[in-house]
Formats: sequence, structure tokens, C-alpha cells
Amino acid sequence: MADQHDLAELLLGLAADDEAAVRAMLDVPSVTDSIVGFHAQQAVEKALKAVLASRGVEFPFTHSLAALMDLCDSAGAPVTSSLFDARRLTPHAARLRYGLDVTTDVTRAEAAGWAAEAIEWARPLVEQSRPRG
Repeated sequence: MADQHDLAELLLGLAADDEAAVRAMLDVPSVTDSIVGFHAQQAVEKALKAVLASRGVEFPFTHSLAALMDLCDSAGAPVTSSLFDARRLTPHAARLRYGLDVTTDVTRAEAAGWAAEAIEWARPLVEQSRPRG
């Protein structure tokens, strides 16, 4: 399962990159809320996929955080109750696919918090899957 673990670590690193982008843009007024939301959504999505990869679970090409959270739950890695509301970031993934400016009731602070929390939740789960030897 070393390949799956490598994928999990790669995804977790990419999630951390997106979360760093969120933090860097948080107080920049010229950056739209939809860009901040997009990177927060990506951080959460990649953290969820990292956990799934670490458990050897194949995941679909989807931006639906609810669907990925359901898969994590089925794989024995349920998300924390406070991270569950990060599903509200899913519309921000549309920006990537359709170039839309997305408006939601998610604040920048909430988005940043979920991005950070997703990585904090995922990191120990990915580390547990590290091959021994």
C-alpha cells in the first residue's frame, strides 16, 4: 500500500498548499470571497481524499464534500462534527469547472477554519497508514 500512502501524502501536501493560500488571501480585499472559498474547498476536498487514499479506498472524481465525507465515514474515518458543515464550501468548486463567481453565506473566517481543521483531522490518519519498515 506504499503507492496509496504516497498518494495520501501528496494530497495532504496539496491540501496544505491550498490552506496556506487561504491564509495568505484572507485579509486581501482585492481577492474575491469566491477565490478564498475555492481554495478552502480544495483544501478540504484534498484532505478528505488523502484520508481515503491512506485507507486504500478508491474515490470518485467529485468535488462534493458531502459525498467524500460519506465515503470517509464508510471507511471508518468519520469527520468531526465541526468539520461537517464544511460541505457548504462545495459550490465554490464550480468556480474551477465553470469560471463562475460563487456567492454563499460562508464567511472567509469559516472557510479558513474548515481548511485548517480538515488538515489537522487528516494528518494523523494519513500518518497512521505510513508503511512500517
